[in-house]
Amino acid sequence: MSAADSPLRAFLRLAPVIPVYTPADAAEAVQVGRALQRGGLPVIEVTLRTPAALDAVRAITAEVPDMVVAVGTVLDAAQLAAARQAGARFAVSPGATPRLLAAAREVGLPLLPGVATASELMAAMETGLDTFKFFPAVPAGGVAMLQALAGPFPAARFCPTGGITPASAPDFLAQPNVLCIGGSWLTPKGLLAAADWPAIGQLARATATLRA
Repeated sequence: MSAADSPLRAFLRLAPVIPVYTPADAAEAVQVGRALQRGGLPVIEVTLRTPAALDAVRAITAEVPDMVVAVGTVLDAAQLAAARQAGARFAVSPGATPRLLAAAREVGLPLLPGVATASELMAAMETGLDTFKFFPAVPAGGVAMLQALAGPFPAARFCPTGGITPASAPDFLAQPNVLCIGGSWLTPKGLLAAADWPAIGQLARATATLRA
């Protein structure tokens, strides 16, 4: 299987933006998953930042079966294994350590590891990886950094996440080495608190029209 046909890259190509979502509970997560999918965004990253995260993954997987659910903020092997057991299709990490990369190979769950520098990228590529989360995207140099990395690392592809807005998203998506971006603006706290699922769906529809 070529890198372009890898399961991870296939997931990342499904939509221009992967919503990054921190759930309050499983019931909310199902509503968010449905709203995003109806709006044309079939992939969601559920972050491990609340105790409800794994329950949310299980609930979305069961109630919105066509949604590709990723688990984000994975920091160690135990979280990686728990993500797979909960039904995640892939995992996302803010960084990349040798132990975490080895655990991903052992568990058999595709991992999108975070990198922010050329040295981090080289270390991850030495393990055979070629697809990465560029994080934190804006503080780490944004579009200019992605352009700088393209020359020495032509095979690498990225999902930039961190500080990207609807206004700056097209600039990131226009880069040849960007497969998609991650964005938290699709699940703002105000809309979640108001349970305004139609409004989240509208945000998804507007975002789904973005194309690289």
